[in-house]
Amino acid sequence: MNILSWNVQWCCGMDGQVSVERIVRHALQMGEQSGGLDVLCLQEIAVNYPDLQGRPGDQPAELKALLPGWQIVFGASVDEFTPRGHQRFGNLVATRLPLLQLQHHPLPMPADADVRCMQRMCSVVTVADAALGPVRIMTTHLEYFSKRQRMAQAGALRDLQMQACALADAPPQPASDGSPYQTKPHTRHAVLCGDFNFEPHEPEYAVLSAPWAAGEQGCLQAGQWRNSWDLLHPGQPQPPTFRLVDRTWGAEPGACDLLWVSDSLCQHVQAWRVDSTTEASDHQPVMLTLG
Repeated sequence: MNILSWNVQWCCGMDGQVSVERIVRHALQMGEQSGGLDVLCLQEIAVNYPDLQGRPGDQPAELKALLPGWQIVFGASVDEFTPRGHQRFGNLVATRLPLLQLQHHPLPMPADADVRCMQRMCSVVTVADAALGPVRIMTTHLEYFSKRQRMAQAGALRDLQMQACALADAPPQPASDGSPYQTKPHTRHAVLCGDFNFEPHEPEYAVLSAPWAAGEQGCLQAGQWRNSWDLLHPGQPQPPTFRLVDRTWGAEPGACDLLWVSDSLCQHVQAWRVDSTTEASDHQPVMLTLG
């Protein structure tokens, strides 16, 4: 399974041009080099923001047209009605694998007076992989300006995985009655990807990756999120994914676009790639291969 994650900045490249087609073409080409792309996770997808650079329109609709046969799931962390009309902004997951379940989790937004911020969300798509079975693909984009909110969001993402593991270890009563209580695909297998707006040396990273003990929040087994890069390259710094071209947000390149896996998937991590040359966004695309 090849999973590509990319903060596409509403598909606005370093040339100032908005092109959903360019993003899709580049992502598919990157996937083809590893046998084909299965899941595409995009952050900063926009609907009806004429005041943003390049005037993005209905980008989920454009992606659906460009990816025939794929399932498209849009999770709008910002969903509002303004003088501009109905405006939405958030995460999108596209997959050619069978879909089993969709979930959208708003992330904490504790008050941080006079700090620029917006609501954040984690979108979760459970897909059926022929070899691995059900796998939860989670994509998110954490707050940039508020460290307080970012810390709370990192803790919430850890809690979401603990909750999922507890349900997989001790599932609810099974049901096949066709009601909303019917049995769900609970699984420990999970990939968490996106733009976390923190780097491995920062405290938010430590919060998200902190291990939990058996018994904590109902988990029957100990566990933690694992950075897939570290599994393949222990002790080596991850290649940068941000500020390679545009230094507006800092003087040095950094690695804030991360691909985490559950303990259950550690042995299935086969490859990790970043395209450090494309200027189709202000972030670089990263791809994980599970086998």
